[in-house]
Amino acid sequence: MASQGEVAGEVGKTVPVRVVARVRPLLPFETVQSTRSCVTVHGAQTLVMGKDRVFAFDAVFGPGAQQDSLYGEWVSPLVDGLFNGYNATVLAYGQTGTGKTFTMGSGDNAGKLPEELGVIPRVMQDIYHRLEDLTDLERTGGGGPSREVRVRVSYIEIYNEEIRDLLDPGTSKSLAIREKADGSIVVAGAKQVLASSLGEMQGMLDDGSVSRTVAGTLMNNQSSRSHSIFTITVHQRLPSTRADTPFELVSAKFHLVDLAGSERAKRTGNEGVRLKESVSINAGLLALGNVISALVAMSKNRAAGHHSHVPYRQSKLTRMLQDSLGGNSRTVMVACISPSDASFEETLNTLKYAQVCSR
Repeated sequence: MASQGEVAGEVGKTVPVRVVARVRPLLPFETVQSTRSCVTVHGAQTLVMGKDRVFAFDAVFGPGAQQDSLYGEWVSPLVDGLFNGYNATVLAYGQTGTGKTFTMGSGDNAGKLPEELGVIPRVMQDIYHRLEDLTDLERTGGGGPSREVRVRVSYIEIYNEEIRDLLDPGTSKSLAIREKADGSIVVAGAKQVLASSLGEMQGMLDDGSVSRTVAGTLMNNQSSRSHSIFTITVHQRLPSTRADTPFELVSAKFHLVDLAGSERAKRTGNEGVRLKESVSINAGLLALGNVISALVAMSKNRAAGHHSHVPYRQSKLTRMLQDSLGGNSRTVMVACISPSDASFEETLNTLKYAQVCSR
């Protein structure tokens, strides 16, 4: 299990991104078509593609892995950090149809069993459980000033390098990314809604997900055509330990990102509008890979006294995530892959991308 220090780099070594791989099961139609698995999981951190292509990550979850295993080991510690003022990001990456939306839980969650819920619903539950625990602790802790906590939500998608507000889908206003004086990144004009309960937040996720841009391709009849970012911001007013002020303000945000699937036009059959979408999707994913690679290089160069440029401005996606990648932020990428031998090349490309991000 990843400790808080391991994820945050608090033990003297900054780790920009932790990368875990998740192998989905073969689907029923793949079994009917006599598709074979080309991926074998070896232990907790290694998998093999084909006969001899070995890949190692911080963790590997095989087809039988449950949702709570990934969450408990790799996401729950980030919620701890959120209440301590650390920004966090969880990204689901992979080709279309590999279970990214299932892993993140950004689709329709109505009727799902508790064990089927993905990362986002679990983060929401975790946050409100912790708020209840804090309230109970302060209620029994005697007098003195207590903390005040406000939780706000925004939900946007990046489609063809344009930002759409999924909490206000009817608006045609153009949304722009701005950097504040303190270095924090905001999407000007996007709704940020106060969520006073778990039910309210779940409603925002459900309503926004319905408005997300999807379309059919030869590989997936409900392929996400945009990168979606569900952001939870926790604002706290805490009793101060300093004599000159009674309170301290602490804010941190958690980006939960369901990336559009990486694609090859040859497999998806895309043309026209769909092809333009694919070009935009892949450009954003390339920019993300470049940023993460630069962050990894920076962490190594810093020890040697060198400096590296991180190309956050290459895309709207990386620009929006700028203050939540690297530094004291905590980031986990889940590389979702298909074991099907029909998707061998796509899976290989995903693993190569993820391996570069984990170095």
